[in-house]
Amino acid sequence: MKASVIGATGFAGAELLRLLDGHPDVEITNITSESSTGENIADIYPYLSDRIEKKLGSMQEIESIAAESDVVFIALPHGHAMKICKALRSTSTKIIDLGGDYRFKDYKVFEEWYNVKHEDPEAHAVYGLTELYRDKVKGAKLVANPGCYTTCGILALVPMLKAGLIETGGIIIDAKSGTTGAGRTLKAGSMYCAVNENFHAYGVGTHRHTPEIEQIYSEFAKAPVVIQFTPHLLPVDRGILATCYADIKPGVTSEQIDRAYRDMYEDEFFVRVRGQGICPEIKNVRASNYVDLGWQIDKRTNRLIAMTVLDNLVKGAAGQAVQNMNVMFGLKENTGLTQLPIYP
Repeated sequence: MKASVIGATGFAGAELLRLLDGHPDVEITNITSESSTGENIADIYPYLSDRIEKKLGSMQEIESIAAESDVVFIALPHGHAMKICKALRSTSTKIIDLGGDYRFKDYKVFEEWYNVKHEDPEAHAVYGLTELYRDKVKGAKLVANPGCYTTCGILALVPMLKAGLIETGGIIIDAKSGTTGAGRTLKAGSMYCAVNENFHAYGVGTHRHTPEIEQIYSEFAKAPVVIQFTPHLLPVDRGILATCYADIKPGVTSEQIDRAYRDMYEDEFFVRVRGQGICPEIKNVRASNYVDLGWQIDKRTNRLIAMTVLDNLVKGAAGQAVQNMNVMFGLKENTGLTQLPIYP
């Protein structure tokens, strides 16, 4: 299978290269970067030396790149994928977009939260949270890879909403991410002196992953769900912890909650249900495609506290994209993704 990566010098793009290089069924054919066109990727990321020695092309050559590819990964900021996908609509090349352009059923929601006019509103994309939508991913030409926070938050509470065990109102998601979630572009807030020995919230009430989570929650709850989502920046390089709070419906027991989680995830290779009273840690999923889930009930408030962790560059981005690729091409879903987390 021939794969190309558009935007290979960003953190998610580089992580894609690492994973695809170790995939037994993939040949990397083209890689691009608008900021480093003509350079060797191994000169930018020396850890790739002797494994991936390729010159970076430009996405301006996208039609010829697609002609040489079975699948194209787009690892660019929002607003770019819609132009590329529109240009490739008549081709047979499959596309996986790691950005936000195609994550919403209603493109007007995208325009409202991203402040960008959607240039390809007629496109049909499958939302690629593989554990929930693999049957649709199988036949898809265009897959919208979920956001990192959204993957963490959705997997935490969708089993509860599907089983009708929690109230749909008053859901709170308090999430923390490592600095790679902000991307590779230099920003004052992500510099070492700003991040080191520091911790703060950002995007309060305005983060773009909010409506993405609400869309999926509402689908599984079969009712409109509005959440309170607050992200925070951790002084670590990778990892996300989402702590999700929801009011439990009257009469619901801990046994019912445990059964709902296990019924939904017991056959999922990448979701590890740790169980009641277990607080998962980001270090236990580092550099892997795993999601660890633990939960507890606060009897005083009759509230469920569900906790999930993942690596924002792997299950939150590149790993989930490869997982979707495997499903799209009829491969075993965990091919190239079975490596254990790095510890410590």
